[in-house]
Amino acid sequence: MYRLSPEDLLSFEKHLTEEEKSKATTEKYLRDIRCFRHFLQDGDISKEQTIAYKKYLLERYAPSSVNSMLVSLNCFLRYAGKQEFCVKLLKVQRQIFATEDKELNRQEYQRLVKAAGDTRMSYIIRTICGTGIRVSELEYITAEAVRAGKATVRCKSKTRVIFIPAMVQKILFKFIKKTGHKTGPVFVSRSGKPLSRKNIWRDMKALCLKAKVAENKVFPHNLRHLFARTFYSVEKDIVRLADLLGHSSINTTRVYTIETGEQHMDCLDRVQMCLMT
Repeated sequence: MYRLSPEDLLSFEKHLTEEEKSKATTEKYLRDIRCFRHFLQDGDISKEQTIAYKKYLLERYAPSSVNSMLVSLNCFLRYAGKQEFCVKLLKVQRQIFATEDKELNRQEYQRLVKAAGDTRMSYIIRTICGTGIRVSELEYITAEAVRAGKATVRCKSKTRVIFIPAMVQKILFKFIKKTGHKTGPVFVSRSGKPLSRKNIWRDMKALCLKAKVAENKVFPHNLRHLFARTFYSVEKDIVRLADLLGHSSINTTRVYTIETGEQHMDCLDRVQMCLMT
């Protein structure tokens, strides 16, 4: 039998760091393992328990979220030398269209920007949606990068260049002039450190009521999705989009470009019109 202790979590965190996992990935894995530990209630880990945990997750989360949490669990079990306790992921059919109640649309994005006014959050929202960067990459948007029109992101031993469009440059120059930060990260806390994901998330959620946008649609990654869908609708170039988003697999990029159910039905209606005329 094997019991999961706080020391195991610290050791696993060190392992993830040595594996050069990103800060966001490390935090996510640790959060998932803490959830598993809470489920165990200080009991021993066994195959029966991991299977029961899988069932527990299925009753509370969407299949994609369940798989994500099981990936974290299996990673930890393999690290701990307990591969025999790993569980199989769910087989999920690839969704061909996005649910409209979760995806942010352009009108809602514009209302968020308007609701934010001339605050720091307004500039953050427009920067993320204007470049398609991850919220964890926001610290690479420096005053120097704004002047150069591009930022170099280094994450998990990978390096890529993020281009800053002229319109985004213009608003960032305005923000730099407003704050007086002529060097280093554009968006920083009062102590001068890059803003945390938690603070950005909280401040973004605070805009929902004023902007009349559903709270479950408002989070940084949805801005990245909106950038991807908009880029693809204009360019129809998934390979270039994958490069812009920093994806190593185009299959990942496809998730960002799927249409809403309404758009999917419109497409099918156009096909029927072609068949009948």
